[in-house]
Amino acid sequence: MHEGRLTRGQLQAWALNRYYYQSIIPIKDSIILSRGPDPAFRRAWRKRVIDHDGDASHDGAFSNAASSSNPNNNEGGIRRWLKLAEATGLNPDDVRAGKGILPATRFAVNEYLNIVRSRTLLEAVASSLTEMFSRDLITLRMEKLRQHYPWLSGGLDYFEARLTQAPEDAEFAVNYVYHNAKTRAEQELAIQALRDKCDILWAQLDALHFAYVQPGWPPPGAFRIEQVKA
Repeated sequence: MHEGRLTRGQLQAWALNRYYYQSIIPIKDSIILSRGPDPAFRRAWRKRVIDHDGDASHDGAFSNAASSSNPNNNEGGIRRWLKLAEATGLNPDDVRAGKGILPATRFAVNEYLNIVRSRTLLEAVASSLTEMFSRDLITLRMEKLRQHYPWLSGGLDYFEARLTQAPEDAEFAVNYVYHNAKTRAEQELAIQALRDKCDILWAQLDALHFAYVQPGWPPPGAFRIEQVKA
């Protein structure tokens, strides 16, 4: 991607599959929010849900005139990612419906939900610490996307927002882990949770590479690049 070697179809496959991950982030954060016994923790963590879901309905059954006319409404990261998918040429309704997402993507992303449900609150929070490295990567990604894929420039709002959101989230999470991982055993659990989150991210990338780069074998029912019109 950063070298400009992806085709439009490969970028579409990435945007489609990554949407599934984006769509479960507020669900993951809602699970963590529900497990927090401290009101201060819940108030701080609630920001993450709003960052992705938005603070008002922009469409669907729950939309209303007051919310849609408020210029201060945050449309949320999920909606911004749909704009990116649309910029690649995908139908946003198909993306939202999850048509063509790789089975391996679903399996990996669903495992993230299992981690935050079944492990300790400390481990659930620690699993989010991949955000510590987000700002530099996002800055580079935006630069390279604009350079190599200028037709995507109108769909980069998601990354713009994460330049400030991700460092704020990471600062809170790392402070929480620092103050609550008091024993060596707890510290090892936090480290392992972060490793497992990295494995989940790598599993998604490996699945995309196998299906759409080398050897290029998408499974039955998955998005196929040959469906993309030249």
